[in-house]
Amino acid sequence: MPQFTVPGMTDQAGREVADLLQKQLSTYNDLHLTLKHVHWNVVGPNFIGVHEMIDPQVELVRGYADEVAERVAALGASPQGTPGAIIKDRTWDDYSVGRDTVAAHLAALDLVYTGVIEDTRKSIERLDELDLVSQDILIGHAGELEKFQWFVRAHLENSGGQLSSDGAPTEQKAAANAKDKAPGN
Repeated sequence: MPQFTVPGMTDQAGREVADLLQKQLSTYNDLHLTLKHVHWNVVGPNFIGVHEMIDPQVELVRGYADEVAERVAALGASPQGTPGAIIKDRTWDDYSVGRDTVAAHLAALDLVYTGVIEDTRKSIERLDELDLVSQDILIGHAGELEKFQWFVRAHLENSGGQLSSDGAPTEQKAAANAKDKAPGN
């Protein structure tokens, strides 16, 4: 356990912020692996556009993980970037869609982004009382994550503004709904 943190913050607050950021680190590590999984397993019409849309998202999320890990270290804690840390910190299910269509993966990915963004916003709220520097980092990430979700949703939205995955409680259900509503079905 660290014996120091950044100047102007109590050790207790530093530990709490580091713990919160550790969970964010695990979230980002899981997300960039999930994005690569989608990149490798998406098939069908519009494959190449989606395949190429995912890689920049992967790189940015990897960068978010690095930025959060470095903040954890600055707070005097040891960031954990191992698969075991992801599993320990996970409050979500593993991504459940294998080789499947663009519509299926993007519908499932929409739900993933919703969960990540909701959790990030909760962390932002908590950090308002603890550490504005760490909060600022997550605010920047949240804006970009919301933009990524917009990119995903643009493929799922009809001209009336409805998402093909709307109301689905699970990735599998979102994927099935999107495939049912895809052109040609």
